[in-house]
Amino acid sequence: MTLKAQLEALRDETLTNIQNVTDLNALNQIRVETLGKKGPITEVLRGMKDLSAEERPVVGSFANEIRDLLTDAVEARKAVLEAVALNAALEQETIDVTLPGKQMTHGTRHVLSQVMEEIEDIFVGMGYQVVEGYEVESDHYNFERMNLPKDHPARDMQDTFYISDEILIRTHTSPVQARTMEKHDFSKGALRMISPGKVFRRDTDDATHSHQFHQIEGLVIDKNITMGDLKGTLEVVMKKMFGEDRKIRLRPSYFPFTEPSVEVDVSCFKCGGAGCNVCKQTGWIEILGAGMVHPDVLSMSGIDPNEYTGFAFGLGPDRVAMLRYGVNDIRNFYQNDLRFLNQFKVKE
Repeated sequence: MTLKAQLEALRDETLTNIQNVTDLNALNQIRVETLGKKGPITEVLRGMKDLSAEERPVVGSFANEIRDLLTDAVEARKAVLEAVALNAALEQETIDVTLPGKQMTHGTRHVLSQVMEEIEDIFVGMGYQVVEGYEVESDHYNFERMNLPKDHPARDMQDTFYISDEILIRTHTSPVQARTMEKHDFSKGALRMISPGKVFRRDTDDATHSHQFHQIEGLVIDKNITMGDLKGTLEVVMKKMFGEDRKIRLRPSYFPFTEPSVEVDVSCFKCGGAGCNVCKQTGWIEILGAGMVHPDVLSMSGIDPNEYTGFAFGLGPDRVAMLRYGVNDIRNFYQNDLRFLNQFKVKE
């Protein structure tokens, strides 16, 4: 059989195979076996050395035509098979747009965030500014500026996480007050502020204690501020938080940064003061600590205690939330159990 006849037979057989193939991998195999360097067309061209000078260009031109024809046929069949594969994939991935949609779960603010924001709103409505500060603080601002010099026995009241001898994680938000006092320009008016945030103490975790909790401390400094101003302010706040029927009482206490110092109780919002399990049958619930700013604290901030006075208080949003919602274990707020947290969902 002549070389030209071999090429014609190869052309017809390969075209038939290309048209019958239904798989892209099989099509590629035909391309490699027929048009590759070791394919039959290459073998035919190698035999051209035995042809005469007149036959060689004719057979060479015919071989190139067949190569181009088969290449075009492979590409055309490849396009068809790719379209078929794409349509099959689309059919498998078809989405029925008439099906009902899936209900997506929407998050909400954490119950502690809700309580803190509510407290902040109350004080902002009374003309207070909200000031946030550093969670990593210096011993100077956390203790010394709060009238707690080194080796003061009252430091034992606050088990502290120390990073170094002079750097710690704050045990209260009072450092924010100290930093604000030294910057405030009293020629422009009184200082009224609250400082909300996380605080940290080396406590053993149990139902009522946590190594991390929240605190909102308040401070007012101006001329002629009295204990009556403190009591009146706290009465307004407690009524807004727990209801207009609430009453408060002040009990003598001790805090290094206030003098005099008081513990503040609110009449039980569950029993109205009659006595129940929430107030331990006393009719009162301890809610916060407060007092008149110690003159030494004012002096250390460059404020003349003979001209200015002030009051300060600190309350725990975690405790407020526990009391308000009847939660008996503070750890529930931090364990991310959605069964618990979803009870406090609010519409955004």
